[in-house]
Amino acid sequence: MNIRPNKKILYIDMDGVLADFDSEIAKIDAGTLKKYDGNFCSIPGIFSKMSPMPGAIEAYEKLSQKFDTYILSAAPWDNPSAWSDKLQWVKKHLGEAAYKRLIITCHKNLNKGDYLIDDTNKNGAGKFAGELILFGSDKFSNWKSVLEYLLKKE
Repeated sequence: MNIRPNKKILYIDMDGVLADFDSEIAKIDAGTLKKYDGNFCSIPGIFSKMSPMPGAIEAYEKLSQKFDTYILSAAPWDNPSAWSDKLQWVKKHLGEAAYKRLIITCHKNLNKGDYLIDDTNKNGAGKFAGELILFGSDKFSNWKSVLEYLLKKE
């Protein structure tokens, strides 16, 4: 593993931060929605098909140059394909920049680091010991605002 010594550790969530979860939900047919009773996270394959959030790929590449950057994502327990789907998404959209940097956990607070970019405080994000950057909030409404903030910190 290519650990970047002397760099601050940055974790970035996938769904709603790097990957646009809503982009795929809009494409789900009525039969599938009915079959899964509206539980989008249970639909096999859904996590590999999402489009990137606007500016996410470029931001990840820039931040990876300045920080020891990891993708920190939770996956639904009742959808085993979600785990491999997330890996497929990372390989497709982030490639070598994210090689072996995907961590899947429902306890994000157990990871040590300086920053976590997440769109929620669930799955331990709210208990993260470093600084939680709440993506989609008024202060961090998009990737441009996150980049401006973090690149000043580095």
